[in-house]
Amino acid sequence: MNERVREMISKVPAVTLGFWIIKVLATTLGETGGDAVSMSWLGETTAKAGSSGINGYLVGTAIFGITLILLVWLQVRSKRFNAWLYWATIVASTTAGTTLADFSTRSLGIGYPGGSILLLSLVLVSLFSWYRALGTVDVNRITTARAETFYWVTITFSQTLGTALGDWFADGALGYSGAAIVFGGALLVLAACYYFTSISRVGLFWAAFVLTRPLGATVGDFLDKPIAKGGLALSRPLATIALFTAIVLLIAIIPQKAGAHPGEDATDHA
Repeated sequence: MNERVREMISKVPAVTLGFWIIKVLATTLGETGGDAVSMSWLGETTAKAGSSGINGYLVGTAIFGITLILLVWLQVRSKRFNAWLYWATIVASTTAGTTLADFSTRSLGIGYPGGSILLLSLVLVSLFSWYRALGTVDVNRITTARAETFYWVTITFSQTLGTALGDWFADGALGYSGAAIVFGGALLVLAACYYFTSISRVGLFWAAFVLTRPLGATVGDFLDKPIAKGGLALSRPLATIALFTAIVLLIAIIPQKAGAHPGEDATDHA
């Protein structure tokens, strides 16, 4: 009975190791998939038309943005946790984040530092508004449509921020592989803090959630960028299909269950 009540109330998954594995793959897919549409497909088209490529980022953002809005609407309206719907929404948010971040940092001319600061501000404003409205930003306390709306807005901003951060670090001296090591190391530090300190689990969750995105961004760029720029020059569409297949298999194999709700002890999940 408790399990059924939990699934009816919570529509986000329990935060487990499997959750983080799928999340990193989803963010990597967001990078390769977003670039495949905005750069390989739309970018080539606009280049032939004599455009600077700005329309590629805008149209890509519109495509993924509309998809994201539709999936969030379905997620909020659903009555119980659905793993396929949840992860489809995550993938939509990370692909939309990729194209939106590229538009912000490249097309608007504010660069990676400016884009990262702008997007970090949006994440903080979203979290602050969420906390002021509901008194908590704990993902184990998402039991209303209002809370879930705040959740998806914050996630989308964090995915966009992560893309800007990943590109900022990767385009510097570190390169794609070096940046991936930095962000991977930062996630290991957060894991150590989780197991060996009493730092807020909610704060650690959001820090880890943000950092998985630049990790995925740098890994995705490492896979599909030219060898001359430090990448492996793999096909973006093929890399996207491979990542998509891996995510589908993991969702099917790894047990997916709803997260905690206010009637349960949530400390094991966040």
